Amino acid sequence: MAHPTEKRPIEWQSAWAEARTLIWARRGRLAAGLVLMLIGRLAGLVLPATSKFLIDDVVGRGRHELLMPLALAAGLASTVQAATAFALSQILGVAAQRAITEMRRDVQRHVARLPVRYFDTTQTGVLISRIMTDAEGLRNLVGSGLVQLVGGLITAMLALAVLFYLSWQLTTITLLVLGVFGGGMAIAFRRLRPLFRERGKINAEVTGRLNQSLGGIRVVKAYTAERREDRVFAHGAHRLFRNVARSITGVSAVSALSTVVVGLIGVVMIALGGRAIVGGEMSLGDFVMYIFFTGLVAAPIVQIASIGTQITEAFAGLDRIHELRRVAAEPDGLEPVEAGTLRGEVAFDEVWFEYNPGQPVLRGISFEAPAGTTTALVGSSGSGKSTLISLVMAFNRPTRGRVLVDAHDLATLRLHDYRARLGIVLQDNFLFDGTIADNIRYSRPGATLDEVREVGRIAHCDEFVSQFPDGYDTVVGERGVRLSGGQRQRVAIARAILADPTILILDEATSSLDSESEALIQDGLRRLRQGRTTFVIAHRLSTIRSADQILVLEEGRIVERGDHETLYALEGRYRQLHDRQYRWERERFVNPGEEWSAPEDTAGLVARQAGARGPAS
Repeated sequence: MAHPTEKRPIEWQSAWAEARTLIWARRGRLAAGLVLMLIGRLAGLVLPATSKFLIDDVVGRGRHELLMPLALAAGLASTVQAATAFALSQILGVAAQRAITEMRRDVQRHVARLPVRYFDTTQTGVLISRIMTDAEGLRNLVGSGLVQLVGGLITAMLALAVLFYLSWQLTTITLLVLGVFGGGMAIAFRRLRPLFRERGKINAEVTGRLNQSLGGIRVVKAYTAERREDRVFAHGAHRLFRNVARSITGVSAVSALSTVVVGLIGVVMIALGGRAIVGGEMSLGDFVMYIFFTGLVAAPIVQIASIGTQITEAFAGLDRIHELRRVAAEPDGLEPVEAGTLRGEVAFDEVWFEYNPGQPVLRGISFEAPAGTTTALVGSSGSGKSTLISLVMAFNRPTRGRVLVDAHDLATLRLHDYRARLGIVLQDNFLFDGTIADNIRYSRPGATLDEVREVGRIAHCDEFVSQFPDGYDTVVGERGVRLSGGQRQRVAIARAILADPTILILDEATSSLDSESEALIQDGLRRLRQGRTTFVIAHRLSTIRSADQILVLEEGRIVERGDHETLYALEGRYRQLHDRQYRWERERFVNPGEEWSAPEDTAGLVARQAGARGPAS
């Protein structure tokens, strides 16, 4: 499957359009910065201009009364330069940081609204690099870099006018040399830009892999894969090194060319300027002044070698950001869902779904889940259970057919309103690096501590929370690493209870619990399910048997449907799955090692089996 961003190549004008938008939005600060820059540059012309009067008038003609005015003028000009430089850094430095912050917020906001499918195919580290690293390049577009470049060029034009006044022949030759240098830099930057784009891509890939390696350090150590990860990281780091080395070579070549240009200008001035002095065409003061002003022309062009590289890198970052922002956000409906109005009646109408074209995962699924009922999904791995649940959560949209909620097409409902009425307990529940209370109230941030404790009691969190000195203020660590799998699942159940959802999703909600813990939580789950439309993916008998309807999926189709007694009596696929799970639970929890045979009184044996493990819902 082609990545969404590979549909068409990155367009040059896209980065330029993005840059124009950013610059125009901050035109006020940039204009003020440019004015300050020009004042500073004009003040910088004073010192070289005084050299002519110092040499020709004060020294040559003995006009000593000009000495102090010239010194005061030079001192005042230096003060103005320092003041404008400080003000420039404050105005444009703040503007650059604000632009970086706003860009990061915009990109993060866009990324958070991308379809779940996009995150399944994109490394987290790549997205983090786009948000945090690529935005840094804006500093050189809306900060001092661009203003320095423009101000330097304006200064160079003013200085160039003075140079033509002093010696048009010498200035013409100097311009020819600088023109060759400018052309060389244009070619160099055109070749450097792809390198900077590739550097960002490599850096994102290396960061993403490193993030995975550190996040899964327990798996790495368990399978003694440290050396393997060393090699993977070393390979990525070496790719990054080669890219940086090539970039350094290109930038160094530009710097070397600028040095050569300065040298050639020096040769021209020595040869032609010296001859003009000897021939009486220029005074010594004129020549010294010419040298100073030539520096004012050459310095901005040499400065392009540095600022131009930074701006090129900034455009490369904008390319990558624009590439990400071109990925369409998940479609959102316009119809609001008012609080308290959602009944929770869910229906699938001939729903087909495929991740890859031509490879359907769901095939013509149709069923109804009346409000307040429980629908269990069973089937072998890959039968489409999780995909069906993802459609209920609006993480994916049907390829064909419709998902209806309260007789409304789910595609027309406003996602934020709809998902605010969902409660989700997954098999692998994610906890944030915060306290237990923070993770529970994640579904309802305004909940009080008493409410947190109440749902924690229902989910039997208080049994292990009471063992921690800090209670519900205990920090769980990254991904909840300080809690066991069963403890994390109880926190997730408490979080779902606190959300007070209309539609509840339980995806192997008790998979990480032992039989004793599951028995304790079943009462909480039963209370949670009351009056709510519930979808359950589970293999535990205690959860499946109580469902109002059971859908048996195979290869993306519903092959059987009904309640437990009806399906068991059919002696079909559900009977096979049920007996296999029953055998596993009996051997594990009731009579390990006992030879098992199919029960005649299924309901009675199931009740006795459940009683041996604890109360069932």
